[in-house]
Amino acid sequence: MVENQEKNIVNKVIVVTGGSRGIGAEIVKCLARKGYIVVLNYNKSENCAKNVESELKKEGHIVDIYRADVSKKEEAVKLIKFAIEKYGKIDVLINNAGISQTKLFTEITDEDWKNVMDNNLNSAFYCSREAVKNMIHNKSGLIINISSIWGITGASCEVHYSTAKAGLIGFTKALAKELGPSNIRVNAIAPGMIDTDMNKGYSKEEINNIVEEIPLERIGSPESIAKCVNWLIEDDYTTGEVISITGGWKI
Repeated sequence: MVENQEKNIVNKVIVVTGGSRGIGAEIVKCLARKGYIVVLNYNKSENCAKNVESELKKEGHIVDIYRADVSKKEEAVKLIKFAIEKYGKIDVLINNAGISQTKLFTEITDEDWKNVMDNNLNSAFYCSREAVKNMIHNKSGLIINISSIWGITGASCEVHYSTAKAGLIGFTKALAKELGPSNIRVNAIAPGMIDTDMNKGYSKEEINNIVEEIPLERIGSPESIAKCVNWLIEDDYTTGEVISITGGWKI
């Protein structure tokens, strides 16, 4: 086995979907710098993925990048198989890949609905189903699903996105119950307003209005989500939970 940079800690193999930008990229950086082996999955943002890979490898960390559209079953399976064939196992799967879209409910097309469901919910199903086979064999594992505050409260003009993220929460709780006896934990993180490209569509005025509703009076950073992911990896007794990281928004 490969030893961690920290003495007497065995390296874990971690797959992060949608790991080239935003929250995903910050998770990759945080975990690689902790000494874990990280497989960064990306789809369209190849340059961003290569930049993250180059930055981390210059620092001496172990990271692979692998292109796969995880909204498609065949490509999701290939991603998981790549990690297992190269490193012999998967310890942690972080289902972070996703897209957002703002539209009136009456304007959501069948294609819009399917696209959001495939990217935000089905991708987690495809990747988890394949990874769990290896985790059950090893009697150990952790799945972390990146949901959203809108999966808890719902968002106007984002019915399809909210539905997919709510589905991810139900998926988390049900799977945690099923896999607990195999020593596999499943949790979700529900970020609030985080400073990423996904929220660049908001105007400055809209951001200010949101900040006024947040008790901590600021939007969050991707680092906060990455820290929570790292804590869930270090922990050994938390499962079936949905951890809201929102600055107190919507409490």
